[in-house]
Amino acid sequence: MKRLSGLTKIASVGAVLALTGCIELTPPPPPQARPATLHPSQPSAQSRALATYYGRLQADLVAQGLLRTDGGGPDTPFSADILARNFERIAFFDEYERGAGLRVSRGTSGVLRRWSGPVRFSVEFGQFTPAEIRNKDRAAITKYAQRLNRLTEHAISVRDQGANFHVLIASEDDRAQTLTRVRQIVPNINPASLQIIQNIPRSIHCMVLAFSDVDNDHDYAKAIAIIRAEHPDLVRLSCIHEELAQGLGLANDSPNARPSIFNDDDEFALLTTHDEMLLRMLYDPRLRAGMTVDEARPIIRQIAIELTGGSS
Repeated sequence: MKRLSGLTKIASVGAVLALTGCIELTPPPPPQARPATLHPSQPSAQSRALATYYGRLQADLVAQGLLRTDGGGPDTPFSADILARNFERIAFFDEYERGAGLRVSRGTSGVLRRWSGPVRFSVEFGQFTPAEIRNKDRAAITKYAQRLNRLTEHAISVRDQGANFHVLIASEDDRAQTLTRVRQIVPNINPASLQIIQNIPRSIHCMVLAFSDVDNDHDYAKAIAIIRAEHPDLVRLSCIHEELAQGLGLANDSPNARPSIFNDDDEFALLTTHDEMLLRMLYDPRLRAGMTVDEARPIIRQIAIELTGGSS
């Protein structure tokens, strides 16, 4: 799968994006408006086709031994050096250029970005998202937020009011509603980000955009994650794990990260032991938002040694 994550300043016209999805061999048909004659409980033909496609995709990946949920084991060892290297690549680099839509990043390092204030998730569903999905995903996000809170020792919770990290779970039939909601959350969202949301290709499974504070470019203030309701349960849960963790500040992928969800190889569906350590590192008080990778490297190395029990 290929993740789309993003980072932009709330007051800017630019955004950097990263996606979760798969490479398309044949392009899907263009998005179509939901027929007004359909009953609210009846998905459109396009939504049904997406659900069929993603169901087959999940089955194929699982049959290949991918989308693992075990968190890693004896077959996926990693050392302090590997953990430190992966943290640098995932926390200090962007997958896509800021403000340039889907233009791939030129590979230059940035600074450490994370939330300084509390993270308050809200869970919102499209009008045509089935009740079964709503119940499962609300419970999954609540449980995951509690896990993220424990790992980072940062204030992370699910709130009905005062949210700053909005998780939108919606079907293709909810596209117009999703666009309206995104504009409400970020009225001055840049056109490149809005265009991607308006025409999400089938290859993009889910996405997150994290917006930095107007006065502090490395301090997150708001985020939006968008997850397709057509996904089967495991892929949908995988999107929840990836996008919410990315929106906390782990914005990039690395082909060398293993065991990890921050890797486009689909081997792991859910947050791994390696990824838990990355989150602990991200919010370790010895690091500060705005640090360059060179400034942070000695501290990263020390934290990695501590987390791995001294193995190099």
